[in-house]
This record gives sequence, C-alpha cells and structure tokens, in this order.
Amino acid sequence: MNLNKIIIIFFIMMVPNDVFAHTNHYKNIKKIEMEIFRNNKLIGYNNYFFKRKENITEITNQIKFSVSLLGTEIFNFESYGVEKYNRNQLISFNSKTIQNNTEKFVNLLFEKKINKFIIEGSSFKGITNTDSVVANWWSHKLLQTKTQISPISGSLKEQVVQFVSKEKITIYDKIFTVKHFKLSSKNSDISKNKRLNFDIWYDEKTGLILKVKYSRMGDWEYRLKSFE
Repeated sequence: MNLNKIIIIFFIMMVPNDVFAHTNHYKNIKKIEMEIFRNNKLIGYNNYFFKRKENITEITNQIKFSVSLLGTEIFNFESYGVEKYNRNQLISFNSKTIQNNTEKFVNLLFEKKINKFIIEGSSFKGITNTDSVVANWWSHKLLQTKTQISPISGSLKEQVVQFVSKEKITIYDKIFTVKHFKLSSKNSDISKNKRLNFDIWYDEKTGLILKVKYSRMGDWEYRLKSFE
C-alpha cells in the first residue's frame, strides 16, 4: 500500500453510546481550532464553528492539510462538513471532500419513523442505528460510542475505547490535567493498515478533546490551539 492510501485510511478512521452528542455541553462554544502536525511539523488545520438558532445547532467542520516529501507535495486533503442537531438530536450530516482530485461525500439523515440514520456515502450506502456517531473531534461522545461513522465516506467502524490514565500534559505552554484514552478497532483481525489506533487526551473541565496522536508512515498529532 502506498503512502497516499495509508494516510487517507488513517485520517478517515479518526477523524458516542446513543444519538445524543450532548450539544448542551458546548452551548457556550463558538469556535474550536485544532492544528495538524506530522513528524512535529505543522501541515494543516481542523476547525469547528458553532451556530445556533432556537433549538437548532449547526456545527461546521473545515479540514485542510498537505504532505510534502523532499520539497514535493505528494498528498493533499480538504474537507467541509455540516452537522445539524435539533436540541440534542442529530438530524443531518453532509460533507464533501477532495483527496488528491478524488471526490468523497457523505449525506446522512435521521429518519424519525424508524429511528435510524440513513446514509448515502462514497463508500457506504445503507441504514445504521442511532447509537452510531459521526467521528468528529469536537464531541467527547466519540469516546463513548461503539460504532463511528466516517465523516469523509460514510463507512461504519466498530471501536473499543479504554481508559489509560489521568495525566498532566502541556499544550502551547499551558498545563492541563486530562484523561488519556486509547481508541482501537474492535475486530483485531483487520489488517494493521486499516485498524483504528489512536491515543486521545480529554479535558473534563472544558469537555474538549485536547490532543490526538497516532503513528503510520510518520507520527501524527492533532492539537487544540484555541477555543471561544
């Protein structure tokens, strides 16, 4: 498998037990900015913007990064997605992604009559239970779900989350006391190139994921830069 394919597989697999994302926990949040590093070099960003009107909360997700080798760009990625909630109920998610000139997409709707999500994505079309959650880093419910939905292609991935320890970490010269979790694939028979394998640091005080790390063809890290 070449570098481009490995990078996108692990990004998609990243990047909650019921349908609720607990948007009330984020009612005062307007923006979350994360920076993306590869081998400790800044290569892009992953930002979230929150907009509210009456009972509707809309979260816009913008991601952009590129990877260069010997001064030549070998991989580029850009994605735009929108989650919509009625109170705490996810009612839709739509995204468009361009990966090295290849388009990917997700169109998800909550069908109240059957209490299911209907997904039409570039790699999955079908129905899934409402305990599956769109795998974006703004929501700590990612640490509680058994199944995540790829925000890039709509594919379903079963996962296991384990608590590692309570730790102190430093991000941009600030010290935080956080909980360290390990997120991995439920099915150990999946090839290593396709397994979920992430370390996640979560801050209970803010309800935010502060840092995410994984290794595959380099060391990757998402760091919370700021929020308001």
